[in-house]
Amino acid sequence: MGTKMKKPSWWDEFKSFAIKGNAMNLAVGVIIGAAFQSIIKSLTDDVIMPIVSIFLGGFDFSQMKIVLPNIWGMEKLDEAGNVIQNTLNYGNFISAVINFFILALVVFWLVRSLNKLSELAVKKEAEAPAAPAEPSKEEVLLTEIRDLLKKK
Repeated sequence: MGTKMKKPSWWDEFKSFAIKGNAMNLAVGVIIGAAFQSIIKSLTDDVIMPIVSIFLGGFDFSQMKIVLPNIWGMEKLDEAGNVIQNTLNYGNFISAVINFFILALVVFWLVRSLNKLSELAVKKEAEAPAAPAEPSKEEVLLTEIRDLLKKK
């Protein structure tokens, strides 16, 4: 009779996945991506937005907001007794969208550069001269006959 193969458990599959390095590569990518995102955020908030603000007459994007009405009539107070306003901060959203586009542009250029390097490597392999094909048995035999006839 046939023997049944034991189906691997999900834990065995996970261990295999983690040991192959996929999980580690993913973790490293996420950590570097988070660090890179903070650099792009700083570039946007501290360099690009102040320059854009100059062209908008000194307007600060982080101050762009809409104060929403208090429809329930209850006011929240902070520790100092000031009324906390509920605001819709669309200026921060605009900054986040600009962050996204800068990050997407950098990733696009990075992937594009890597693809070009890959294409160059493939092209160099294709341009490398192929090893000459070995002569067929008939050619070897004819060459031997020719060489023997030359000796006579």
